[in-house]
This record gives sequence, structure tokens and C-alpha cells, in this order.
Amino acid sequence: MKDSCSSVSPLLERYFDRQATEPERTLVENHLPNCPVCRERLTFLEGLSKAIKNPVDEALKEETFPWVWEKIEREIRLQKRPSVWESLHSWLTLSPFLRKKVWIPAVATAMVLALIVFSPILKKSSSILERSVVEYVESDVYDVMVYESEKAKVTVIWVFEEPQNESTAS
Repeated sequence: MKDSCSSVSPLLERYFDRQATEPERTLVENHLPNCPVCRERLTFLEGLSKAIKNPVDEALKEETFPWVWEKIEREIRLQKRPSVWESLHSWLTLSPFLRKKVWIPAVATAMVLALIVFSPILKKSSSILERSVVEYVESDVYDVMVYESEKAKVTVIWVFEEPQNESTAS
């Protein structure tokens, strides 16, 4: 009997808490009718459970807890709400990282990196049509027109030998 008690004794608490597996439960139930020591231990566990549970159950029957919630609500209503600036200030002072001025160089570095990375994107893109400059110069002997293209870097010069007179054109 002693050998079976040593194997069943560790299982008694699990059996009492209804956490034993089916084979463990069968082993304990077969052992209990033959062992007064294990029955006494199981009875002790039941008494201990009642000794703890009964006072708690009685206190729950007598005590009403709505007054606790009412007190909490009253305290919440009586608290002064901080302004937005005070909330922001308290939030910033909570973090040790933000309390120190370490974040200023970090933000500056991030902005410089962002500028370097995004500068090609933000660069003014040229239109599909290329930009060009046309200049026209009149003189007594020749008229000259100069066409310069920025994108293709092309320069075209026209020279007109006879000046056009407005009076002869009409």
C-alpha cells in the first residue's frame, strides 16, 4: 500500500482541483477506498477549501461594491483637467530622451538627410518642350536673328542681307 500511496499522493491535489487526466483520476479513485491516509488528506483539502471559500462568499453577500465605483467617479469629476499646453509639457517631460536636448541634432541631421535624398525629386523639372532664346538685331546693313536652345546646347544664327523696310512692305 505504501508504494501505491507514493504514486497517488502527488496526484491528490490535481484530482481535487479536477485537473487530473483520465488515467490519473482512475488511479486515484481505485486507490482511495483502500487507503485511509489518502482519504484523510483529500478530506483535509476539502476542509481547507471550505475554510477559505466560506468567508469570501459571506463577505461578498454582505458587501456592496457600487459605493467604490461612485467614489472613483466623484474623484474623476473633481480632478482639474489640464490644458493642452500642460498636457503636452507633461508628456514631453516624462520621456528622459525628450528631456535632454539630444533630439535637436538628431532632428537637424534627419532634415539634412531628407534634403539630400529628396532634392533631386524637388528639383524643378524641365518641361517636355525645351527652353530656347531668340534674339533679333537690326542694323543698316544686316539683320541678324540668333536662336539658342538650352537643352540641346544648339545655337543657330540667321543673317539677312537686306534690311526689311516697313514702308516698302506695304
